Formats: sequence, C-alpha cells, structure tokens
Amino acid sequence: MRIKTLAVVLLLISFNAFSQAKLSIVFIGNSITQGKGGDNGFPPPTHAVNYLKAQKGVEDVLYANVGRSGSTTVDWLPETGKYFTLATTAADSLYLKKDHQLLFSMKLGTNDSAIQGPNGSPVSKENYKKNVQTIVSELLKRYPGSKVIIHHPIWYSTNTYNRSKYLAEGLERLQTYVPELDALIDEYKTAEPGRVFKGDTKAFKYFKKHYLKLFKPENGQQGVFYLHPNVEGVAVLGEFWGKAIKKRVLAGI
Repeated sequence: MRIKTLAVVLLLISFNAFSQAKLSIVFIGNSITQGKGGDNGFPPPTHAVNYLKAQKGVEDVLYANVGRSGSTTVDWLPETGKYFTLATTAADSLYLKKDHQLLFSMKLGTNDSAIQGPNGSPVSKENYKKNVQTIVSELLKRYPGSKVIIHHPIWYSTNTYNRSKYLAEGLERLQTYVPELDALIDEYKTAEPGRVFKGDTKAFKYFKKHYLKLFKPENGQQGVFYLHPNVEGVAVLGEFWGKAIKKRVLAGI
C-alpha cells in the first residue's frame, strides 16, 4: 500500500514539474506600452510579468518591452523597416529558449486614430485591420509555434491634443478599430488555430470611468487632457494584460 502511495506522489510531483509554464514575451506597442506617464520606471509590461510570475503554474517569464512612443501600425509594418526589427531582434533571442513559449503581446491603435500627427494617421479601420494582420502574420511565419495576443486600445479624453491632434473624432475612430480586431482574431482561429488570441477587452471602460485617478493630467492645446496612465494606472493596465494572458494563453499551454 505504501509503495502505491509513494508511486502516486512521485507521479504527481512529476506532473507538476512538467506542467509549469515558461513564457518569453515580446511587448509591442506605443508610448503606453513603453510606460510614458508612469514616471517610475515600471511600465505596464513589467506589471503584467510580475502578475504572471505570481500565478500558480507559472515557473518563469522572460520578456522584452519594445514599445515606442508615437508609433502607429504603419511604423510597425515589416516593410517600413522602422520598428518591426525591434520585435524580431528581441524575439530572436527569446526564441532560443526552446523550453519557453514565445508570445507577442500587442497593443496598437491610439496613434493610428489621431486626426493628424503620428505617421500614417488617420488610419482607417480597414487599413488598421490590414496593418495588424500584416504584422501578426509575419511574426507567426518567422517564429513557428509562437502565439500572439492582441489587446484592445484604451480610452483617452476627447480634448487630447498635444503635438498630435486626437480629439473626439480620434476617439470615435479608435472605437471602430475594436470590431476589426475581433473579426481578425476570429479569422485566425481558422487560418492559424490556437495561435492568435483576444487580449484585454476591459481596460477601455475601466480607464474611462476612473480617468481622474488612473491618468496623468497633461497640458494640451485644448486644456488638460488624459492620454497616458499614471503610476497607478500603469500598474492597473499591466494587471489587465497579465490577466488576459493568463486566461487566453496559459490555459492552452
């Protein structure tokens, strides 16, 4: 009886050892991903990774934050040669960790939605979807077995106007991107099963409701606007991303 019990215990130990997830994550995005507004050196990806490391069943998380301020999907297109190489350089290194699942976490769209200023803006919803698809498909092609999680953009105030002009028109355009993202992810379910996932969908409404608490007030051409999460907001957004990764991706590893 003791031998059987010991065998069961050893089996459980062995199972747990092999069921521990190891992730390598490349975070792609704009100034929000980069962490502008947080002002304490801990951008959303850091908080997302810390959240994931604290979860049961996660053994290790390696990551690279290649978010770049002001960037649009146009800037991240492989053919432009601007920022896509940042993602691939980071991924090339992380991909060598064969015991880790390579994952790309992407949040783009804020700057695409601007009326003027960022490269390529304003980007139509159709071109936004096309650009995201181009970026994602190239990543999937270059890194067999990798996965991509795409987060919805977050809210910004309708008077947002720094060097770039966003305003109500921009926010309205930003919201037209969401159905395009969701449709694209559904298409990948057939084209690339189990590789592309919907990320966070809750932060937009949450940040809109709590903007005075979670955003850094910034002086603009139409008064004080809210675009970048502050120290608390950065932590909250990172946890939203971490929870989405846990729910959508870790369940399949």
